[in-house]
Amino acid sequence: MSPLDGLVVLDLSRILAGPYGTMILGDMGAEIIKIEEPSQGDDTRRWGPPFINGESTYFLSVNRNKKSITLNLKHDRGKEILWRLIEKADVLVENFRPGTLARLGFGFETVAARRPELIYCSISGYGQSGPRGGEAGFDVAVQGECGVMSVTGLPEGPPIKMGISIADIVAGMYAVQGILLSLIARGKTGKGQRVDIALLDGMISTLTYQAGIYFGTGRNPVRLGNRHPSLAPYEPFRAKDDYIIIAVGNEGLWQRFCEAISSPELSTDVRFATGSRRVDNYAALRQRLDPIIAARPADEWLSLFRRRQVPCGLVRSVEQALNDPQLKARNMIAEIEHPVAGPIKMVGCPIHLSETPASVRIPPPRLGQDNEPVYREYLGFSAATLNDLRAAGVI
Repeated sequence: MSPLDGLVVLDLSRILAGPYGTMILGDMGAEIIKIEEPSQGDDTRRWGPPFINGESTYFLSVNRNKKSITLNLKHDRGKEILWRLIEKADVLVENFRPGTLARLGFGFETVAARRPELIYCSISGYGQSGPRGGEAGFDVAVQGECGVMSVTGLPEGPPIKMGISIADIVAGMYAVQGILLSLIARGKTGKGQRVDIALLDGMISTLTYQAGIYFGTGRNPVRLGNRHPSLAPYEPFRAKDDYIIIAVGNEGLWQRFCEAISSPELSTDVRFATGSRRVDNYAALRQRLDPIIAARPADEWLSLFRRRQVPCGLVRSVEQALNDPQLKARNMIAEIEHPVAGPIKMVGCPIHLSETPASVRIPPPRLGQDNEPVYREYLGFSAATLNDLRAAGVI
């Protein structure tokens, strides 16, 4: 049993935020029917390199546990078919530019009037309301506009975006939360509702203590490189052969850290006696610590710190991280056979439930591969009807 067994989700989303969210729902057992434009489908099917036998690794990474059907929503018969699918569905997810589905006749108010039980999730750059509600939004633009890039990077360097599409990923996770909360509410009221997720809102929510600094002081947080504005040492250090992370988050850890580096005198130095003093005297602290850490190999330091339960870690490459035995032990690396790409690996689901666990059951679909089973099962279309729809450019 999976927690979302029997839940039917119409996935009209593409690129990353929506597909990431619906993938999580699929991992938890929901039936995800990915509805794609007939000629080319999701844009990311063509994003690369790299490709595996012509299949985009980008698309493969966020579209498992889904069925793909094609449908032309600009065609009258395509619209009729979507209405029939909506009648069968529990959830609809879309990330078109605000107003696009309304112009096609499938705005939230119209759909809710015909199918009040449906949960209608919209993901967009700036939301469905407000002075910028109609704007298109992409991850990198939102990373800039949310303030995160202004606090990322070296003080003397330019603003830096993250190496992952964090705004899209956060929006996808919030979409899942909103859908699950709406399902709980529907269980009490019998009514669906709109879930309105904005990339900008999601990223603003991640500012947390950086926003607190501004609200509390009226001063703009600034780029500090790898430094933390309120903790020290809490950052990478260069060991003899590699970079390690040291994270001293309280005074007990500071005492144990000083013991581990055989420098007890640092723990009694008034300049470093508290976290705030270490932040205030950061340059002097680094001047003392840098040569100490640089004198030994990374493995030696990690062993010493872990023995004293000082949080630490190696700064690893993606390859090193993905080959950590810890991930294998927790089923965080999944492998499945794709009909074209062959055996493919992907990151597993990070939500671990003891009684109803997530699972990777279906490889990312080829465009329209499930037209026949879905249209037959849900709408009762015959082979002749499907051929007619194909010939007319509807599917």
